[in-house]
Formats: sequence, structure tokens, C-alpha cells
Amino acid sequence: MQQTRVEQGLPYYERFIDEFPDIKRLARATNTKIMKLWQGLGYYSRAINMHETAKQIMRDFDGKFPNTYSELLKLKGIGPYTAAAIASFAFDEPKAVLDGNVYRVLSRVYGIDEPIDGTTGKKLFGHLAEEILNKKLPATHNQAMMELGATICTPKRAQCSICPLQEKCVAFAQNRVYELPIKAGKKQPKEVYLNYILLIHEGKLLVRKRDRDSIWKNLYEPLHIEGTVAAEKITKKDVSDTLGILVTHSPLLMWSTVHLLTHRKIHANFWLTTCRESPELPSNSKFVSKTELQRLPVHRLFDKFLKCVTLQSLIE
Repeated sequence: MQQTRVEQGLPYYERFIDEFPDIKRLARATNTKIMKLWQGLGYYSRAINMHETAKQIMRDFDGKFPNTYSELLKLKGIGPYTAAAIASFAFDEPKAVLDGNVYRVLSRVYGIDEPIDGTTGKKLFGHLAEEILNKKLPATHNQAMMELGATICTPKRAQCSICPLQEKCVAFAQNRVYELPIKAGKKQPKEVYLNYILLIHEGKLLVRKRDRDSIWKNLYEPLHIEGTVAAEKITKKDVSDTLGILVTHSPLLMWSTVHLLTHRKIHANFWLTTCRESPELPSNSKFVSKTELQRLPVHRLFDKFLKCVTLQSLIE
């Protein structure tokens, strides 16, 4: 039986929790160690936010985890949904949780045509969720709403015949179950073309640490040249002009793939070349051995390459 993404990720989560059983230890950890342990789970911003939140709790809350919705919202990476979930489930605060499942249940039961991904829709559904919340049993109410949407009021093959809200459901009465909820529309993912340059010098590979804000921030990868279309070849001049590095020969294509992210469709090519003299390195870049590379946190795309193409004969 094929494992779900969550099941596949469980060993990684367990390893992470074993390493950081409390907030104090997490706050003291280095960013590199955290990102390496998180490698393979995706959503890398969550690891970064978790680290920043741990440090914030130690600094601003005397090491004690906030127990109210308003204070939870002050933590980095925690928005209204997560704050409401923690506040209601952990501290029994009457705050309504609003996720995709709850949006679907509310839009169908009340027959709401307002798009759930618009500003007006978010406010409308937020007010409605708070209005119908069972203030005495917020955790039970939130869990029931989320489970109803996840197991019965599903996007496809909704089990209306056993739904406890069938008699009150406007969408069921009007035969509009699969018309709701309404979304304003998703943007098509942006096409991105990345040419990774695998630059070898004296048995070591040149990698750099992403330092700008992105989903791959603080993760390592080879230097790359970005284009607007797929490149049929990369020349020595391309590398020199773009990266400022003189190489011995035009890069050779080793591997190609398409990597899908939520808002990006990345067409990636990995090109191999060498340089005789140690170049002036870009910021946050360094040459690493095979052993050193194995210790560094890398993003999923680079990890896929390392698993598919062996570099043992190229780096020491």
C-alpha cells in the first residue's frame, strides 16, 4: 500500500522531535542543524519560523508558551488559523478554526456564493464561524467541523446521505453541493528555468547558501543561471558573464527534471564543469567535499539530483 505524504514524513518529524524535545533546546540550536534535520519534509519556512518562535518565546515570554489567541498571534509564523487551533485545542479558548474543510461545510450548509479566497469572503466566513461556535466546547466544536469536512462533506463524493446537517444544508436542498464553495480562481504556476552549474575544483563542489527570502532560504545548492526558456547548452562565456567564474570547458548536461511547487514550475538542468584556479567566491559560497556536502541542509530539488546522479567520482 502506498504511503501518504504525512506517513512518509513521520520518521523525519520523530527525528526532529527527539533532537529538540523542548523550546529551550530548539532556541539554542544552529540554523544549519535545524534545516538539516528538517530536510525532506518540505515547507522549509516552517522550520525557520519554528526556530524564530522558540527564540522569541525564550526572549519575550520567559520560556513559557503563550496560552491566549492574542499572544499566539505575536509569534512568527503563527496566523489566525494556527492561533485559533492552538488556543481552542490546548487552552479551551472560544476561537473558531477556519480551514479548507470548515470553509466547505459553511459554504454548503448556508448556501454562500461569496468566493472563499477573497477579502470579503474571508471576513464573512470568519464572522459566521465565530457566530455559530459553541463557546462552552470550542475544541469539540472545531474538531467536529474539521472532521465533517474531511470525512463526509468532501470536495468530491460527499456523503450527504449520512450527513448530520443534511436537513439544514442549503446546497443539498438546491442540488448545488458540488458547486460550492466558490473560489475566485487560482493563478497558474510561474514557469522558471534554472541551470545549475556543478563547478568542481580540486575534488570539491561549489555550493552556496540561499540568503534571500524564499522557500529555500538557508538551504544549500550549486550556483545557477536563470533563464526565460529551456537552455539547449551553456557556454564558458555564459558562466563567466553571469557568475564571474572562468571554467575549463563548456558545461556538460548531467541531469534534467521538472520540479513542482505551489506557485512555481521549475525546469531544472544540472551542468558539470571544472575550474583550474580557485575563483573569487560569491557571498555565502564555498567548496565542499562529499562528506561536507552530506552534512549540509539542501532543498528537495538538489536532494533529488544527488539521489539520482552519483558524484562520488567527481568530488572527494
